[in-house]
Amino acid sequence: MFVSITTIIPEIWLLVAAVALLMLGVCYKGVNFSVMILGAFIALVIAVILQIIWFPKTQELAFHGMFITKSGIAVTKIVCMSAAAFCLWMSGAYFRLSATLARFELPVLIILAVLGMNLMLSANHLISFYVSIELQSLALYVLAAFYRDNLRSTEAGLKYFALGALSSGLLLYGSSLLYGFTGSASFTAISQYMAMQQELPVGVVVALVFMLCGMVFKISAVPFHMWTPDVYQGAPTPVTAFFTTAPKLASLTLLLRLIIELFPAIQESWKQIFWIVSVGSMMVGAFAGLRQQNIKRLLAYSSIGHIGYALISLVVGGTGAINSLLLYMVIYLIMSLGVFACILAVTIHPERPDTLTDLSGLAKTNPLIAFCMAILMLSMAGIPPLVGFWGKFYVFIAAVQQQYYILPIIGVLSSVVAAFYYLKVIKVMYFDDQLIQSSLKTSSQATLLAVISTITVIVLFIYPDLLINPLQQAAASLTLR
Repeated sequence: MFVSITTIIPEIWLLVAAVALLMLGVCYKGVNFSVMILGAFIALVIAVILQIIWFPKTQELAFHGMFITKSGIAVTKIVCMSAAAFCLWMSGAYFRLSATLARFELPVLIILAVLGMNLMLSANHLISFYVSIELQSLALYVLAAFYRDNLRSTEAGLKYFALGALSSGLLLYGSSLLYGFTGSASFTAISQYMAMQQELPVGVVVALVFMLCGMVFKISAVPFHMWTPDVYQGAPTPVTAFFTTAPKLASLTLLLRLIIELFPAIQESWKQIFWIVSVGSMMVGAFAGLRQQNIKRLLAYSSIGHIGYALISLVVGGTGAINSLLLYMVIYLIMSLGVFACILAVTIHPERPDTLTDLSGLAKTNPLIAFCMAILMLSMAGIPPLVGFWGKFYVFIAAVQQQYYILPIIGVLSSVVAAFYYLKVIKVMYFDDQLIQSSLKTSSQATLLAVISTITVIVLFIYPDLLINPLQQAAASLTLR
């Protein structure tokens, strides 16, 4: 039992912190919202430190095999918790602009969502897998509709909940089929069953399809992407920043574990599925984003496109491709945090729509944020000499090496199309006249994070090994069963 507890010490700490903050908010009605944000930020930082201290050197099982941890999972947890901490750090000033948003439940919900992510990353049993996903999802549903006085936010939360319930049903039905045909709910036992079968039952393939449909929804890839633009637009901007970073990385890593550990014997089946999903996501992300005037809707379609690029690695397979997937997602996370930090640093008020016109003439009123935004947009487009180029380069090279030529060709063409709306943001900032006479600087923390992200994007292009080497070890760990 002691070994099991030490395996999930960061998760236990997050649970204690969430309960403590919840009790503080309930018992002391007049508690300052800044204190709650600071408490949640410190709790996440301590969780990261605990994960580093108890970093697993080998694969470890806990609670009779219900949970598993290894270096690749631990690295992903550290990145997810760090992203959540940065989202909290840069969001305090934004939430204080509205009394409706400055409520103590918000940081508690973010911690609970991160707790769910950590548990689902370590899940090694169908029950712990489903329960942890629901813990994350329920917190995210409430966060999406947190701005109760805003009709669009309420609508976004309702859509997210309804479609999320459908995806959870697909996951649960696929899991029950898998349990019925294999006779076990343990990932280890299911993996052993798969290895011993010369020909798998049709029901296992059907279970794979249902489970993949549920997970594709969680990463907002085509054809289950329809919720993403509405939820991104309706949710408060810092919540949108959280949605586009930590949950995406956690869900994609869990998806990677599922197909490697549970369905290696039918990889040709899931490779065909991911081929279609990848192409669809790249094309939808590129073309649907062209006509968007709302910043957050534009970034929603951008995220769909980036998920499509990342999924190329799952089609290719192998340790090298897994490494390129983790590298791409971490780079995307850094760029997304920087972009949303730029948005939060200037002019965006909870009661105003976040349109591109808010950025008109930004180069004149706030040249530092305009420069950071321009660099990050160019990096998202994959233009060298910025780290976004390396992300796409390694994904495309991994595909070419395995003789998957069509996917990188479509990826390059969709990148060219998507570059239009990234460049449009730069054009608005530098060449359009300022339409809004005064700009409201909401957060010095957001400005600092925008600068840090921009510097990171430039430095990682020059020294990519700073990111590649640790992620290679993480990828090798994730491919071990």
